[in-house]
Amino acid sequence: MRQGTDWKAVGALGLTLLLWASAFAGIRAALPVYSPGQLALLRFLVASALLGGYVLLRRSQGPSLRDAPRILLAGFLGITVYHLALNYGEKTVTAGSAALLVNTAPVFTALLATAFLGERLGAWGWLGILISFTGASLIALGERQGLNLDPGAALLILSAVAFSLYAIIQKPYLRRFSPLGFAAYTIWAGTLFMLPFLPGLVERIAEVPVGTTLAGVYLGVFPSALAYVTWAYALSRVHASRAASSLYLVSPIAILIAWVWLGEVPSTLSLVGGVIAITGVALVSTLGRQKR
Repeated sequence: MRQGTDWKAVGALGLTLLLWASAFAGIRAALPVYSPGQLALLRFLVASALLGGYVLLRRSQGPSLRDAPRILLAGFLGITVYHLALNYGEKTVTAGSAALLVNTAPVFTALLATAFLGERLGAWGWLGILISFTGASLIALGERQGLNLDPGAALLILSAVAFSLYAIIQKPYLRRFSPLGFAAYTIWAGTLFMLPFLPGLVERIAEVPVGTTLAGVYLGVFPSALAYVTWAYALSRVHASRAASSLYLVSPIAILIAWVWLGEVPSTLSLVGGVIAITGVALVSTLGRQKR
C-alpha cells in the first residue's frame, strides 16, 4: 500500500484546477474582438492539434465505426454546445459568475443519472438540487440591474446541462478508453461541428492584435489540451471521488483570476448565490445518492 501524500498527483490536480479556472477570464479577454463561435473554434483547433500529436505518440487504439455516432453526439454536446453556450453567456456575465453557474453541472448530472442510468437520489440529494437552483437564480439576478434574469445566465445553465449530458454519454466508454483518449476523440468531433466559423475566423485573425489571438491560443494549449493531460494523470493516481470534489475550488480560483486579470468581481448577490449553489452541489455530490 502506498504511504504518504502523492505530491505528483496533488501538483497535477492543482495545475488542472488553475488552468480550468483561468479559462473563464481568458474567454472574457478575447470576446471583445472574436465572436463566441470564432473563439471556440480557435481554441479547439489548437487543442485538437496538440491532443492529436499526444494520442499518436501514445499509439492509442482508436474508436470503432460502431462508436462513431455516440462519440459525435458526445463531442457535439460536451464541446460544441458547451463551449458555444459558455462563450455567448460570458458576453454579459462576469467570468466569476460564469464559473459559479457552470459548476452546477454535477446537479444536472445527478438528475440525468437518475433518469437514464437508474441511479437514485436520497432526500439530501433533492434538497441539494433545490438549494443549488436557488443559488443559480440569485447569480442570474445579480448579473442584471434590478430584478431581471440575465439572458447570458440561461446560456450558462444550458452549458452546464450540455456538459452533464456529455458526462452521462461518456461513462460507459471510460471502461474501454482512457479518459484522455476519449477526451481527444470528443474534442475532434466537437471541433468538426464548429468548422462553419472557419472562414470568419481566418479573416479575423488577420485583422486583430496578436495579443488577443494569443488569448485564444492560450485557451487551446493550457485549459483545453494540457489540462486534460494533467487531469488524466491525476485520475490515474487518486480516487475519482476525491479528484471530483476538488472541482469545487474552480469557482473561487476563477473569481480571483478574473479580479487580477480583468479587474472584475461578481456582484454581492452573485457571490451569495454562488455560495448557496456550491453548497447545494456539495450536498448532491456527497450525501445525495440513496443507499441500497
